[in-house]
Amino acid sequence: MTDLHGKVAIVTGVGRPGQVGEAVARALGAAGAALVVADRNRAGVEDRARAFAAEGLAVAPVAADLATPAGASSVVQAAESRHGGLDILVNVAGGLTSYGDFLATTPEALDRELTINVRTVYCLSQAAVPALRRRGGGVMLNFASIAVFHPQSQLAAYSAAKYAVAGLTRTLAREFRDDRIRVNAVAPEALRTADNVAHMGAAAKLVPIEDLIHVVRFLVSDEAGAISGQVIAVTGRNV
Repeated sequence: MTDLHGKVAIVTGVGRPGQVGEAVARALGAAGAALVVADRNRAGVEDRARAFAAEGLAVAPVAADLATPAGASSVVQAAESRHGGLDILVNVAGGLTSYGDFLATTPEALDRELTINVRTVYCLSQAAVPALRRRGGGVMLNFASIAVFHPQSQLAAYSAAKYAVAGLTRTLAREFRDDRIRVNAVAPEALRTADNVAHMGAAAKLVPIEDLIHVVRFLVSDEAGAISGQVIAVTGRNV
C-alpha cells in the first residue's frame, strides 16, 4: 500500500457521503497522510471530518467557497496551521450541472460549469503553489473527465470546462516543474457513486470508485515521481 506518512494532503469536494471526494480523502488518510478536507457545505464537510476522526485519521475540515481566492487561501492556511505544511492537493470539487442540446445551453450554464470545475482548480492551485514551494515541491492532482478523450453530445458546457482543466493541468506542470511540483489529472468515466446509481440505474456500466482510488493514490505518491503533465483516463473494466 502507498505510504503517505509525513505528507499533508488537501482534498476538496468532501461534503457528502458516498461521493468521490470522501473516498479519495479516506484513502489518502488511511495511507498515512494528514488531511484537510474542504467543501462549500459546512455541515457536510464537518460531518465527514468527524467520521474520519472516528476512524483514527488526522483531519481538519474547512468550509469555503473554493471558487474564490479568499476561500482557496483559507484551505491552504488550514493545512499549514493545523498540519505544518502542504504536500498534496487533490482538486475533486466540481460536477455536472448542464446536460442537453447545445443550442439550448445558455452562457449562464457555461459560466456555472466553468465556476465549479475550473475556477475551483485555478484558485486552489494559485493558493497551493507557495505552500508547496515551502516544502521543496509536491503534487497537484486535478479531476478532468473521460469527455476530454471521448466527447459526447449533450455535454457542451461540461466538456468545455473539463477540457480547460486538462489544459490547465499541462500548463501548470510545465510552469512549475523547476519547483519540483508535479501536476497531473485523472479523467474517469462515470463512477459508481450514490448519485450516479440513482440517476443512471444499478445496471449502468459505472467505474468502481476503488479503481479510481488506486490510480489517485499512486499519482500522489513518490512512486509516481517521474509522471507530470499527464491526463490519465480511468475506464475501470469498461474498455
